[in-house]
Amino acid sequence: MTEPISQVKEQAEKDVAAAASEAALRDIELQYLGKKGLVASLMSRMKEAPPEERPTFGKNVNDLKNAVRDLVDRRREALKTVTLMQEVADPWFDPTLPAPPDALGRIHPVSRIAEEVEDIFTSMGFIVPDYPEAESEFFNFEALNIPADHPARDMQDTFWLKDGNLLRTHTSPGQIRAMREFAPPFKAIFPGKVYRYENVDASHEHTFHQVEGLLIDRHVSVANLTYSMKVLISEILRRDVTIRLRPGYFPFVEPGFELDMKCAVCGGSGCSVCKQTGWVEVLPCGLVHPTVIRHGGLDPAQWQGWAFGLGLSRLVMMKYQVNDIRHLMGGDIRFLEQIR
Repeated sequence: MTEPISQVKEQAEKDVAAAASEAALRDIELQYLGKKGLVASLMSRMKEAPPEERPTFGKNVNDLKNAVRDLVDRRREALKTVTLMQEVADPWFDPTLPAPPDALGRIHPVSRIAEEVEDIFTSMGFIVPDYPEAESEFFNFEALNIPADHPARDMQDTFWLKDGNLLRTHTSPGQIRAMREFAPPFKAIFPGKVYRYENVDASHEHTFHQVEGLLIDRHVSVANLTYSMKVLISEILRRDVTIRLRPGYFPFVEPGFELDMKCAVCGGSGCSVCKQTGWVEVLPCGLVHPTVIRHGGLDPAQWQGWAFGLGLSRLVMMKYQVNDIRHLMGGDIRFLEQIR
């Protein structure tokens, strides 16, 4: 069984020495050390060896693997040296030129907005608990007064997991978890990723970011909710904003509202982001439904609340005038370098 190992080693020495470029060397590396390479193939033959010879055979194959790895590493360094010498020998090479600047990492615009939102709300006495992205059907739907026949529970809206759980479709489950965890009165926000099984376009993604807000107290009002939301958006955008409040239906609030702001990308004239309306839906909000308060373990006759769900991705688009939400999850460094 040792003869095939010796043959592979001899051939590897010849092939590595003959590699004339780093690309060719990578191909040789995969040929010998890849998951389906020659070394892995030899290891799979261990079952053919007599039981008493298997430990020695396994050690020899591992030694071969290390030897080939050493050959490749040394050849790679040699090729780098050759490349460097070729560059130095170029008559146009000028060693007095400054080196290119080091690339500096940047905070992602969504992370930056999330930090700003947290700073604004913590300054107002809100806490920021963290809850799981994989949720149960109860916390994501039932406890939020979303019955089994509600359209939001259809397959086109939800990523279901094999164990019966799901990827949360909103950060609203934080309402229930917080009411069960903290003694009222309290104020909390829950920032994080959410997931929707829907078509991707300029203003919709399957993965995006939200922040849920919840205030529980003896007496709350829509006026207080509206004022808090306008302060939040104005603080983030660093300017006064024009907003509007219109009726909206959400099972977990009653009454419910849609809070829109004038599109900052087009200034209200109409574009693909605002779907030519001049307005962008920023957040749904309203007074917490008594059923939701009850599922949170509180008595709705004693406690009231208001809640909102803010789309962080949409807020980033408004602040930095990004016209396509897909840029935020695309990982394109050229785009991220423009956000300062």
